[in-house]
Amino acid sequence: MAKEAIVITGVHALVFSKEAESVRGFFRDVLGRGEVDAGEGWAIFSLPPAELAVHPTDGPGMHQLYLMCDDVEKTIGELGSKGLQCSAVEDQGWGLLTSIQLPGGDEIHVYQPRHPTAISGA
Repeated sequence: MAKEAIVITGVHALVFSKEAESVRGFFRDVLGRGEVDAGEGWAIFSLPPAELAVHPTDGPGMHQLYLMCDDVEKTIGELGSKGLQCSAVEDQGWGLLTSIQLPGGDEIHVYQPRHPTAISGA
């Protein structure tokens, strides 16, 4: 018998940056994510469906943000047309991985998964 899931309606991810306004512009203007004003001008952006993986560590816990795509080369081209440079694509086995430098120098990853995803149920 499958366990009944506790009702979780979404994930609220956080990106911390010294260049918060510029990073907000990246999500709004480059990635085209919709936003709502949570009050006092505080923007919260929409995200596509998400999934969560938990990895073991011997050190302190940490969290990372990876954006998923269906075709990493096409996505790199789209980002390039908006003036962004991506790192060289690396074949990680589990997927094709690139990274984008955000305003302020922080980095997020974009990858085309080769593994079944919880989003697709496959």
